[in-house]
Amino acid sequence: MSTPIDNAAARRGDRAFLGHPAGLGWLAACELWERFSYYGMQALLVLYLSNYLFLPEHVGQVAGIDTLRSAIESLTGPRSPQQFASAVFGLYAGLVYLTPLLGGLLADRVLGRTKTVVIGASLMAFGHFLMAFEASLLPALACLLIGVGCFKGNIAAQVGDLYVPGDQRRASAFQIFMLAVQIAVILAPIVCGTLGEKVAWHWGFGAAGVGMLIGLCVYLAGRRWLPPEPERRPATGDTRPRQRMSGTEFARLALLIGLIPVLMLSIVGNQQYANAFPLWSEKHMDLVLFGWQVPVTWLQAVDAFVSTATMVLSIAFWKWWATRRREPDELTKMGFGSLLAAGAPALMMIAAAHVEQTHGKVGFIWTVGYTVVNDLGFANILPVGLALYSRVAPKSLEGLVIGIYYLHLFIGNMLVGWLAGFLETMPGSTFWGMHAALVAIAGVLLLACKVVFGRILAPDAVAVAELPPGAEPIAAH
Repeated sequence: MSTPIDNAAARRGDRAFLGHPAGLGWLAACELWERFSYYGMQALLVLYLSNYLFLPEHVGQVAGIDTLRSAIESLTGPRSPQQFASAVFGLYAGLVYLTPLLGGLLADRVLGRTKTVVIGASLMAFGHFLMAFEASLLPALACLLIGVGCFKGNIAAQVGDLYVPGDQRRASAFQIFMLAVQIAVILAPIVCGTLGEKVAWHWGFGAAGVGMLIGLCVYLAGRRWLPPEPERRPATGDTRPRQRMSGTEFARLALLIGLIPVLMLSIVGNQQYANAFPLWSEKHMDLVLFGWQVPVTWLQAVDAFVSTATMVLSIAFWKWWATRRREPDELTKMGFGSLLAAGAPALMMIAAAHVEQTHGKVGFIWTVGYTVVNDLGFANILPVGLALYSRVAPKSLEGLVIGIYYLHLFIGNMLVGWLAGFLETMPGSTFWGMHAALVAIAGVLLLACKVVFGRILAPDAVAVAELPPGAEPIAAH
């Protein structure tokens, strides 16, 4: 019978899953189903809110919605149903990446990662099922936000814990982990989106809840292959002295925090794919195929299919590159990835200009162009950033640092929700051109950070600093 991975030697030698530890397979499968539930919800949410729930005849059924509207409009001014839907969606999509900060602290200091992940998965399943009731929208979103906060950062930290310091497989492990996410994003809009748009909204949300329950079962089944819980201190009652971070560790942590605004800009083009893009496509893209109106949510399945292929290509490319020359560090990959991803909203700027000139609709090919260019770049942004923060984080604070990493998605989605409101008042070409400029600026800043601060985050320096006294760095494989 297989035993848990309980020491560095075992972790170094475990190659049971595509050359990686067996635990990576279980964690990736669990993440697949959790992301199925999340993206099934995301595919429907902005359409459900703007086309149904926030219309004047329905919005009064939502408990507490007047308080939320007053809070949002006190900052933004009056919002139309579509603008209010985009703002709520952006708030939800942003807070999804803030709550992992608290979930990381809860796991690091109190419950441990395994218990925290189980609690998070259970809350998310409950939240999806609450979406079946119009009145319970806000409690449902609250359960989903708390649940994902407990789940997201801690399962990513467990992926990092499968590898000892200096193991070069870590970056490709996060790309494989993200590949499972891409598979989920293919399935979720097709299953949940079709049920929601063609049958009933609540059927789509219910399917997302079933997916989350499957993910919880997968996680529990694979517990024996997960990494051991890192040592943690109770919140109270422990008088033993804690190991202090060194000055270098403080500097690295400060740099990771300082990168958050730059990373925020790098993702605005990608994140609009679930907010402004479906709303724009609904009005300006020809989605009739053989006389049948293709659900708008299927556009996200197209993106997921393309992003799966680009993730595989990226993994294969860097594996090939590493056999011939030194592989670039994470900041370099992320900088060039952002510059490439900026081309995606630039393409939409061209499509929007065509709509403005002809007053007609554009073809589906523009969706393909957007996704191919965006996903080629994004394959070297989000998963590579996860690898960077997991590698550099002090091990006693890894869950917290992963939560800090997700702050850029919190701020970025809040920004994206605000920017999406300009879709009704700004020419489409200007709207998408603005997004292209923001992503390109992020790429330039990331490359500048590499030049100025690259040495402090160098893989060799961090790996040697983390090794126990007398230990030798392991060779890259």
